[in-house]
Amino acid sequence: MRVRLSKVFGFEAAHWLPTFPQGHKCRRVHGHSFRVQVVVEGEVDEQKGYLIDYGEIQRAIEPIREQLDHHSLNEIKGLENPTSEVLARWLWERLEPSLPLLCEIVVNETCTARCTYRGENR
Repeated sequence: MRVRLSKVFGFEAAHWLPTFPQGHKCRRVHGHSFRVQVVVEGEVDEQKGYLIDYGEIQRAIEPIREQLDHHSLNEIKGLENPTSEVLARWLWERLEPSLPLLCEIVVNETCTARCTYRGENR
């Protein structure tokens, strides 16, 4: 049986988008309550009855969440231009080594705007 599991985490952070035109509201410093969905996919181990323990996903996420929460994203290496697209790829690159079943990252910047990233080779 093939399944997809997801674990959601959130963090509060400030950012500005330096590549936006002068005068654009996103060029100014502002903050969001980010919500990120981490999705893994694979075959269920018939002996265990599950794909992966949600706790494993949480353990992979937590140090990254702590690095982002209540920080200015622009000051974090690799997030100098922290668009949702760049943030999704940045998260993928940090989570994929410990979550080889990772298949999707969804970054919700607001309740109406989100970015989905599925890796470069998908």
